[in-house]
Amino acid sequence: MCAGRSWSCARSSHSIRICRDRHDVIDMIIDGKALAADVEAETARRVKKLAQKGILPGLATVLVGENPASQMYIRLKHSACARVGIRSENVVLPDSSTEVDLIAKIQELNRRPDINGILLQLPLPKGLSPQKAMMSILPEKDVDGFHPVNMGALLLGAERLVPCTPRGIIFALERLGKKLEGAEAVIVGHSNVVGKPLAAMLLNRNATVQVCHVFTRDLAEHTKDAEILIVAAGVPALIKKEMVRPGAIVFDVGINRVGDKTVGDVDFDNVKDIASAITPVPGGVGPLTVAMLLSQTVNATESQAW
Repeated sequence: MCAGRSWSCARSSHSIRICRDRHDVIDMIIDGKALAADVEAETARRVKKLAQKGILPGLATVLVGENPASQMYIRLKHSACARVGIRSENVVLPDSSTEVDLIAKIQELNRRPDINGILLQLPLPKGLSPQKAMMSILPEKDVDGFHPVNMGALLLGAERLVPCTPRGIIFALERLGKKLEGAEAVIVGHSNVVGKPLAAMLLNRNATVQVCHVFTRDLAEHTKDAEILIVAAGVPALIKKEMVRPGAIVFDVGINRVGDKTVGDVDFDNVKDIASAITPVPGGVGPLTVAMLLSQTVNATESQAW
């Protein structure tokens, strides 16, 4: 956070903070928590409308084993469900579960009419295939947006349920008022969770997209082209100030532990001096991802109800 006066962006009364320092340089810190609160408020209104028709959205999370980080993420998601009125339950399977056990449990949830969305918490223990497990979730209940049917629809430009982090980034760009048509966007990281689906979503909105990864030669030559720079590489402080185009909008998806601190993939303290807008870590993209999961659970519920 920069020093000096702060006030709210006219596009949202509380979602985006703008701070002007004594040198008259503007840093816009994108407040993911406030944006997520906006999404949650709208989701809660939609849940109430469904309740008036006797419909209660239900989300089931599936956790295999006792990974502490996964347990923490599950708790965050269930707390968020409670805030907006979504009924949620956590299905926990032991580390010793086989692929047959996991798929059988998912198929049981597929058959339940009171479960509208299913989220499989990753990573899975060794020996279990995330791809096979994901494919066993009904596409209409795939609130993470990873099923091949939903990914295929995304690539065809017919977005249905899409991965939550990319959807959150698109939402934030829309709230910023950023015109995506013709914009130069660079994504660092080509995972199935963020990089690939986000590239497709930006292309669907007629942005010009470059996707970089570990094999990219001279990463800086690409990142310096970006009006919109999204970094999801899992490398602390990978993106330095000299690698960023002045005035760029920067989304840092990285979550890395360095000592006792959680940091992103962007050298935030220096990059914020030249970016027109940037997400912090923590408090940036993460809360939006959870909020989009709630929104997509309601989307799935509405589709199944109608």
